[in-house]
Amino acid sequence: GSEAAAEQGQEEEVEDRLKEHMDNLLDKSAKTRQAALQSLRLAFSSKTLSEFLLERRLMLTDSLEKCLKKGKGEEQALAGTVLTLLCLQMGSGPEGEEVFRSLKPLLVSVLTDSTASTGARQSCATALGMCCYIAAADLE
Repeated sequence: GSEAAAEQGQEEEVEDRLKEHMDNLLDKSAKTRQAALQSLRLAFSSKTLSEFLLERRLMLTDSLEKCLKKGKGEEQALAGTVLTLLCLQMGSGPEGEEVFRSLKPLLVSVLTDSTASTGARQSCATALGMCCYIAAADLE
């Protein structure tokens, strides 16, 4: 019993930290947003969080959209990477498709923006390709 309680306590602690990182995506400080994106990238790439993310995908999608729109260089690149990982976590079902469909125009916009940094454009190209492969229902 105590092992299960300890495990649940750890899971709640992880979820609390993730919620904090998600809240930090809306911070005014670019450094805070970048740190949050790096933490989310690490979390999404090391643990399956699909149930946790399912309930928060719209908020997270909105936050990533803001990072892609208003951020510069490194922040945009990190947001593209986190978006790719979010798509992987959501999978090929309707949720993953919804995330991809909502951010696809913005990814294309950053990708084709000649003033965006090379890293941001590369990250958005990767996100576009991976999310399209994973979640696009429309074959074209």
